[in-house]
Amino acid sequence: MTMPPVRIGVLGAGYFGTLHALTVNSLSEAQLCAIVESSTYALSQLPASLQEIPQFSDLISALDSTSVDAWIVASSTASHVCLAQQLLQADVFVLLEKPIAPSLAEAEALQALNASRLRKLMLGHILLFNSEFRELQYQCQQRGGFDYASCYRMRPTSNASHYPNENPYFLTMVHDLYCVQSLVNAEEPQKFQGQQHRNSAGFMDLALAQLSWSSGRIATFAAGFLTPDSMSHEGFDRMEIYGTGWMGRISPNPRPFEIWDQGYHPPMTLEMQTRSQPFTGMLTEELRCFCRVVRGEEEIPKGARYADGLQVMRWIDLLVHRIEP
Repeated sequence: MTMPPVRIGVLGAGYFGTLHALTVNSLSEAQLCAIVESSTYALSQLPASLQEIPQFSDLISALDSTSVDAWIVASSTASHVCLAQQLLQADVFVLLEKPIAPSLAEAEALQALNASRLRKLMLGHILLFNSEFRELQYQCQQRGGFDYASCYRMRPTSNASHYPNENPYFLTMVHDLYCVQSLVNAEEPQKFQGQQHRNSAGFMDLALAQLSWSSGRIATFAAGFLTPDSMSHEGFDRMEIYGTGWMGRISPNPRPFEIWDQGYHPPMTLEMQTRSQPFTGMLTEELRCFCRVVRGEEEIPKGARYADGLQVMRWIDLLVHRIEP
């Protein structure tokens, strides 16, 4: 029997909200029913393929006027908790982009919701669906885990001034923390260490961290805004895993295929290909998984549950408060 498409609304028409909307609109499993964005300018800049989708300036109007099974919250981080609360209380499924909130205390506020409502909350974690990381995760499971993990996630120097209220712990390192969390099956670290560097303007442009576990396992992280602006705006990502008698390395960003002419053009940024129908890549697979979750065909995957998101936010909170001079 052919299942009807999952009716989905998207909150936020910025870069990532638009990418979510385009991807949902390309899937046979889903039907894009609404886009909510308070900025009329942002709505006017939506691609032509999205201009016919019902648009709303606020969530209340959208809820009153549409019948939607699930929502994707890709708005500003500061609005995440408030919007997620409204939607979960309306008893719909929610895919909430990371981070959950600007602070751990705000993120924990969602715990006041009924457990049955929280079971409808899935966190956006596209790296769980990245093909390189999935293979690394599989090899790690098959080979008995790792002894040492080293993660790098660098972005252009201008990010420090473009995102003055953010820091590399929350903006970039969080993704690698989620990845390592999945590799250790959410085992709680025993020790946290953090360091930072600030540029001449006083903005944090480098965050370093080390987590260690009772088993002796160690993971180190470097995340910062240090690459020249002439490089891709996505910078670069690397991860190395060392186990007993084996090691693995992935370089998922930029993808192995690169192009230069008068400048640099990463044609497969973040493993997402948006010139095919349906789109391909890790965001597509994440949204297909979300559709299956909404239909009750599978559980929210480990790493994308609310409890997983809170655990990583607690890790970051501990790291920030253990920064060494």
